Amino acid sequence: MRAKIRVTALAAGALCVALSASACAGAGGGNSAGDPNSINVLMVNNPQMEDLQRLTADNFTRETGIRVNYTVLPENDVRAKISQEFSSQAGQYDIASLSNYEIPFYSANGWLAPLDHVASDAEFNQEDILPAYTASLTGKDGKLYGEPFYGESSFLMYRKDIFDAKGLTMPEKPTWDEVAALAAQADGAAPGMKGICLRGQPGWGQVFAPLTTVVNTFGGTWFDKDWNALVNSPEFTEAVEFYTGLVRDHGPAGAAQAGFTECLNNMSQGKVAMWYDATSAAGALEADASPVKGRIGYAQAPVKETKSSGWLWTWSWAVQAASKKQDAAGKFIAWASSKKYEELVASKLGWSKVPSGKRISTYENTEFQQAAPFFNAERFAIENADPTNPGVQPRPAVGIQFVGIPEFAALGTRVSQGVSSAIAGQGTVADALAKGQEAAQKVGDKYK
Repeated sequence: MRAKIRVTALAAGALCVALSASACAGAGGGNSAGDPNSINVLMVNNPQMEDLQRLTADNFTRETGIRVNYTVLPENDVRAKISQEFSSQAGQYDIASLSNYEIPFYSANGWLAPLDHVASDAEFNQEDILPAYTASLTGKDGKLYGEPFYGESSFLMYRKDIFDAKGLTMPEKPTWDEVAALAAQADGAAPGMKGICLRGQPGWGQVFAPLTTVVNTFGGTWFDKDWNALVNSPEFTEAVEFYTGLVRDHGPAGAAQAGFTECLNNMSQGKVAMWYDATSAAGALEADASPVKGRIGYAQAPVKETKSSGWLWTWSWAVQAASKKQDAAGKFIAWASSKKYEELVASKLGWSKVPSGKRISTYENTEFQQAAPFFNAERFAIENADPTNPGVQPRPAVGIQFVGIPEFAALGTRVSQGVSSAIAGQGTVADALAKGQEAAQKVGDKYK
């Protein structure tokens, strides 16, 4: 993953580079294993988390006396570090940003501490959390192991002004064939503009996040209900051929190395007319400093054989079972995922920057609605995502843009490397999926 390096001035005057593997003190302290008022948080470097860093010292630490030491890494890197840390129960980090993919099997392995004390806090108000996330972050034992920082589905973002100028019309619920036609017509609509940006960067959470939703709606699946791999099936192949062809023909240069951050930059800088990705991206596009604020339209995730195809995801907070500071960790989570924190972000940065997608009250807030023209499309996408039935056939595990088994991270990343090569013109889809089929079947055989 191409590194996104951003230097953030912290309250204590220290400087921390977001890519650094060393801990970043969000409240003026370093890592202090013996200090009960100092906790270590390992998290992804998404914009919402960077906002959290800036606000921690002057708010959470000032109110509680608890210092927060952040380690912030790009998505692919943070996944590997969290997996190593939590599987070994090293106890160096008290909290990590985990998703509804990892939390079910992390909790089953005994790597996480339950968060029922947070959920039972009347001020936190667990009932305000969208039910889909509470369900997906609850373990098989019925205990809650994660609280969402923000939630998302996926939808299609497009330049309304460019479409109006070109006489193009975006359906509220487009098909992928319609999107491909619109991408061709939007090419060159402004100097240097390409029709669409799609992730092409290797990684199960990069290119295969959007691509697996395309596979689903094209009628494909990684595994059938009996764990037979179908990675080189006609439907899976058609979806990947379509996706790689679309991004090669109508995507910007360097598409094979474009991830979420690169596509966000392309959309913000007017280099592309459309972008299919996470609904959480909309907050950055509608921020006061965004060059495209007010120019973006939002449509539902494109489909082919299914009624909907948006994914369901949440970056959530989870506590390592080995942490000796679970009380302090719980206080941090109760703050960072609270309605109060959202109101803090709104007052400091604007409502469009609020880490939304998790609380019912946020979508019902008129100030948020005014600042976030995407609110209806985002909520509809989240509430209509179905992790138990995302395609046209029964599945052996839950998940929309992933298969809910531990092995999928390695499997998806392995197959993604061949797909990225195909996007770059250095390999073929057929070869990538033939190798992927062999690897997938070895995984499937473990579950038969």
